[in-house]
Amino acid sequence: MRTQKALQESRSFRVRSIPLLRPLGWLGRGWADLLRRPLPGLLHGLAVWAGGLFIAWFGRDQFWLLAGAFSGFLLVAPIVATGLYAVSRALHRGQTASLGTALRAWKPDDSRLVVFGLLLALAGTGWVLTSASLITSFAAQPVTRPIDFLRVVVVNDSSWLFEAWLALGAVMAAPVFASSVVALPMLLDRKVSVLAAVYTSWRVVMEHPGAMALWAALIMGLTLVGMVPGLLGLVVVVPWLAHASWHAYRDLVDTSGLPEMP
Repeated sequence: MRTQKALQESRSFRVRSIPLLRPLGWLGRGWADLLRRPLPGLLHGLAVWAGGLFIAWFGRDQFWLLAGAFSGFLLVAPIVATGLYAVSRALHRGQTASLGTALRAWKPDDSRLVVFGLLLALAGTGWVLTSASLITSFAAQPVTRPIDFLRVVVVNDSSWLFEAWLALGAVMAAPVFASSVVALPMLLDRKVSVLAAVYTSWRVVMEHPGAMALWAALIMGLTLVGMVPGLLGLVVVVPWLAHASWHAYRDLVDTSGLPEMP
C-alpha cells in the first residue's frame, strides 16, 4: 500500500526533458553559486578533506580497506552536500544564503533526511566491507600499500580481480546513484515522501539515460581529479558538485505543484 501511494505521488508531477549535454550547464551554475557564497562550500570541502586525511591515515597499512573507503565516498557524498543544497535553494529564492543556512539543514528535525542519510551510510558501509572482502580473499599477495594495490590488483595480467572489483562496484553504485540523483535536494525542497523522491530519481534516470550517464561520469571524474593532489582538490570539487546537483534537480523535476518545505 505504501509503495503504491509513493508511486502515485511520484507520478503527480512531471520530469522535464533536457538535452544530452545539459549536465555541463549544471556545472556552470554550480560554480556560479560557489563563487557567490564561497564560505559554506569551502568549509564543507575542508571538512571532507579532513575526513579523507583521517581515512588515509587510518588505512595507511590496510590499502585493501582504503580503496573501498574512498570509492564508497561516492555513494554517501549526496548526504554530505545537504547544507549546500540549502544554500543554492536560498540563492534561487532570492533569500539570504549564509553559513547558518547550510548549518540549519543539518538539524535532525526532518526524519526523511535522516532516514535517507542512514540508507546511504549503510550502502557505503556495505561496499567498504564487500571491497575489503574481495581484495583480501582473492589477491595473490597481501595488499597493504598503494603500490601493492597497483601491482597485485590493477596491473596483474594473470588475475581478473581488478575487473571484478570494478564490475562489483558498478553494480552496487548504479542503483544508489539512480535512487539519489535528485532525491535529497527534492526532500530538502518539497514535502514529499522518501519513497516518492527515490521513484522520481529512477524516473529521471530512465527518461534521460544518456544525460544521466554523462552526469555520473562528470561526478566520478571530477572527484577522482580532486583526490589526486593530496585530496586538496576536494575542498573545491565537493561544494561545486553539490551546488551543481541542486541545479540538476531544479532542471529535471517540475515540483511546482508540491508544497514547499520552510
